[in-house]
Amino acid sequence: MTTEPFTGILTAVVTPLTGDASAVDAAGVKRQAEHIISGGIHGLVPGGSTGEFTTLTLDERKQANELYVEAAAGRVPVVAGTGALSTGETVELSVHAEKAGAAAVMIVPPFYDAPDFEELLAHYGAVSDAVDIPIMYYNIPSATGVQLTPEQLARLARETAVTSYKDTGGDFAWFSAVKELHAQDITALNGWDTLTFAALASGAQAGVWGTAGVIPRLCAELYEALGVRGDLHAGRELWSRIFPICRFLESHNYACGIKTGVELVGVSAGPTRRPVQPLAPEHRRELRTLLEAAGVETVDDAAATA
Repeated sequence: MTTEPFTGILTAVVTPLTGDASAVDAAGVKRQAEHIISGGIHGLVPGGSTGEFTTLTLDERKQANELYVEAAAGRVPVVAGTGALSTGETVELSVHAEKAGAAAVMIVPPFYDAPDFEELLAHYGAVSDAVDIPIMYYNIPSATGVQLTPEQLARLARETAVTSYKDTGGDFAWFSAVKELHAQDITALNGWDTLTFAALASGAQAGVWGTAGVIPRLCAELYEALGVRGDLHAGRELWSRIFPICRFLESHNYACGIKTGVELVGVSAGPTRRPVQPLAPEHRRELRTLLEAAGVETVDDAAATA
């Protein structure tokens, strides 16, 4: 297996949809990729929660992953989300992602039956046998009902092709235990927006961050300040502008918030799929205000929906 540690900020990207939400919008994928990569971000992660993967068909998931690999054109790595309810479908998506050119796959545990640890070992082991690219474990216990101990996560990495994990658990003590005690087995990537400053300041080498799809330049600057230069003063100044946006997004349906954000900055990705509804007008105005307070230029609503 070929593997190279991820560094920097990898954006958890949206799945752009046509205006009636009936299909993946290929032009929209290119628009998102250019906005993000030109903003200095270090990787793309399609097919996760931000990408509304649970609302997509199997073919749409494959299409979105292919389109993002194509749009990245080798400039940054693409980590394709391939988690599914069954091992068979997870393997199918992962094999397809590898053939499409993904640098790695991100796999969430099956999120209905809450498999036990031995079942997880078999599940991730089956994918490991089927592909020759690394696996990023997607830790999001609020959605999966699966909460591993730090020791179990390290064992999972030792016995399968899992080399890193995205932590969307929100428990910084748990994240720190994995990062500090099990770094020889697995690389810890922050995936909880409002903990980004703390994670980077504590030495995490990478993060998967949906907000970077809206404000890529500010997010890249935060990583440069904390992760590269170790400049806490500059990092704190940037974080004071970024944090209110992160807090807002964590207070609403996340995919909808990100899609509203990219629309407000002029790179519309279409609607979310139902049952998720658009942000209420007052929340949309609040997000615009937060973006502008952070120094981000927004477009008017007529231009945003054009």
